Amino acid sequence: MRASLPVTLLLSSLLAACAAMKEDLPPSKHISQSGPLKVHPGLLGQPVPAELQSETQPATTSQPSQNNLPAKDAPPTAPESSIRMDQTGLRTQRSVYFDYNSAGMKADYDPALRAHARYLVANPKARVRIEGNADERGSSDFNRQLGLKRAETVRNTMIGHGAPKKQVVIKTLGEDKPKLKGHDEESWAENRRADVVYEKED
Repeated sequence: MRASLPVTLLLSSLLAACAAMKEDLPPSKHISQSGPLKVHPGLLGQPVPAELQSETQPATTSQPSQNNLPAKDAPPTAPESSIRMDQTGLRTQRSVYFDYNSAGMKADYDPALRAHARYLVANPKARVRIEGNADERGSSDFNRQLGLKRAETVRNTMIGHGAPKKQVVIKTLGEDKPKLKGHDEESWAENRRADVVYEKED
């Protein structure tokens, strides 16, 4: 009986301390929500109401997350252009970057290509050309084939998201038009890519 008395006192002290800490914490406005779970319409590919756009619209210079890419392989910030942005702002992402000697696309680029596909569906007169590129390593013929495979990967992904086939064409540039002309990993990473080039926009 005596042994349980210190345990009881200890538990009472802990409960009192927890209650005191809870009183000091301000209530969070982000955690509680009454009613059914609400999902932002932009996540569902639906139009975003004007009252939500000021809070959720990304800046024109923002870049989609590239969490799975090493820093040296991350694409540079998209340059300013005259192209109109869609609801999610993802059409500023114009380049898809690839690993060395690979035409496999990272999942990070899927949301941007989905946004391009949505734009093409909504604008039947728009046309895009996917230009596949490779770094300088390898023979010229090999790099042209690799660039072609990368362009095909991007085209097939966009078509898989609903883009009409007649609105998306491909072209390989191989190693002929590098973004960076250095002979190091930073330059090679920039040149292993496929670019989405709008030939015609509505």
